[in-house]
Amino acid sequence: MSYPDGLLPDRWAYAAWPLLTFLGLWSIRLAPWSRLLQQGRLHAWLGAIVVLTLMWSMNVDSKPGLTLHLLGATTLTLMFGRALAILGLAIVLAAVTLNGTLAGAPGSMGWQTYALELLATAAFPVLVSHALWRASERWLPANLFIYLFVAVFLGAALTMIATGLLTTSLLWLAGIYTWAELMEDYFPYYLLLAFAEAWLNGAAMTLMVIYTPHWVVSFDDGRYLGRR
Repeated sequence: MSYPDGLLPDRWAYAAWPLLTFLGLWSIRLAPWSRLLQQGRLHAWLGAIVVLTLMWSMNVDSKPGLTLHLLGATTLTLMFGRALAILGLAIVLAAVTLNGTLAGAPGSMGWQTYALELLATAAFPVLVSHALWRASERWLPANLFIYLFVAVFLGAALTMIATGLLTTSLLWLAGIYTWAELMEDYFPYYLLLAFAEAWLNGAAMTLMVIYTPHWVVSFDDGRYLGRR
């Protein structure tokens, strides 16, 4: 999930910027800024950005473009909503990219592919996480354990697998690696990461639902605990 400049076709990298610009303006417009300034939520959002920056910096890189790291997108989405999650991950990716640029690390992501990387590994998992949460809210009983085990645990795992399938498909469609190579050396590791992603997001969200539920925009005491 790290595309060095020149790895993918230039037309893909350039085409991603207008889409990212639209998505960024949409996120800025719809972000609940007034809510973010209440009850310590701003500190929680900024703290989450710092934690995720460190998490995204700890990655495994075997070949150009074949980089693996945990996402944390499900927790950020369920805590703050789609708009703030996308903006937060945009800051995370910018920090990771800047760090790689300053360090001169070989194979690190460049600014040319920043938009494409953000769409594939930040915006996409945020939208998937949000869709899975809304589906569970609509079709399953309003229960705390349904929220934690389906929207959080299962949602995080499926989001990781979906993101892996997308990034794998991009590398295959670009002709960088064959499908057989990707299925042998890349995508299967997403299945392993999915378990870690589910555990990490599940543990974090469980603690926050118990101790700081006012930080979690997707959690409603009245719906899940019967409190009015």
